[in-house]
Amino acid sequence: MSSAAEVLKRSRKIVLKIGSNVLATPDGKLDSSMVDIVVDHALALMQAGKRVVIVSSGAGVSGSSVMGLGSRLKDLNFQQALCAVGQVELIEAYRKRFAAEDFLIGQLLLTHDDFEASKSALNIRNMLFTLIDEGVVPIVNENDAVSTDEITLGDNDNLAALTANLWNAHLLVLMSDIDGVYDKDPKECADAKLIETVTDLSKLQKNITTGGISTFGTGGMDSKIEAARTVDKHGIPTLIVNGKKARILRDIVEGNETGTVFALR
Repeated sequence: MSSAAEVLKRSRKIVLKIGSNVLATPDGKLDSSMVDIVVDHALALMQAGKRVVIVSSGAGVSGSSVMGLGSRLKDLNFQQALCAVGQVELIEAYRKRFAAEDFLIGQLLLTHDDFEASKSALNIRNMLFTLIDEGVVPIVNENDAVSTDEITLGDNDNLAALTANLWNAHLLVLMSDIDGVYDKDPKECADAKLIETVTDLSKLQKNITTGGISTFGTGGMDSKIEAARTVDKHGIPTLIVNGKKARILRDIVEGNETGTVFALR
C-alpha cells in the first residue's frame, strides 16, 4: 500500500483544500463540472466515515465568469471586486451540488488575522466543530473584501494549513492540477518524476525546481511546501493530489493512483 493510501485510510479529520486551477476552465472561468467532481471528492471521504472541512479558492475565477477578466485584472481593487462577486457564485455552486446529496453547507470567510486573535480563533474552532456535529459541511475561503493575502500570496494554501492546525485535523489534502511534487516541472519536462514521499523539506527544496505560480491561482509549489511545514509543527501530514481527476481519492485508496505525502516526522 502506498504512503498516500495509508495516510488517507488512517485519517478521520481531513481538511480538503481546493486550488483555483482545479475549478478553472482553460480561459479562467468557473467550471461547474469541476465543482461536481470536488464535491464528489468530499463525499467519498464522508462516505468512508471521515469528517471534512473544505477550504476552497475559486472566488476570482467565479467572478471572472460573471464580470469578465478585462484589462483591469492587474488592479488589486478590481481583483477584490471579482472575488466579492465570485464568492456568491462559488458558494451557490457548492450549495446546489451538496443539496442534491441532502447536505447543508456553512460558509466561513476568514482572514489570517482571525487566527492570530485568540478570541476569534476560538470562535472559528467552535464553529467548525458545531457545523460538523450538525452534519453541515464547512466551506472556508479568504475574506478577500478585507484581506488580499490569497490574491497576492498563496491561493489559500496557508489558510488551509492554519485551519487544519486550529481544528486539530489528522490530514491536510491540497488539491492542485498536477499529481504531486515532481523533481522538475512536469508541464515543461517530459522526464519529470513524481516524488511520492517527502521526509526532509530542506533536502527537497535543494533538489527540485518548484516553478512559478499557477495560471489562475496564486499558489505555486512553494506555498504548498510552506503549508506542509506549517501543519507539520502540529504533527499533521500533508498530501498533494490532482483534484481534476474524478476519482482520485478513491483510486488512491484502491492503489490505482498516488500523490505526494509529506511525512516529516
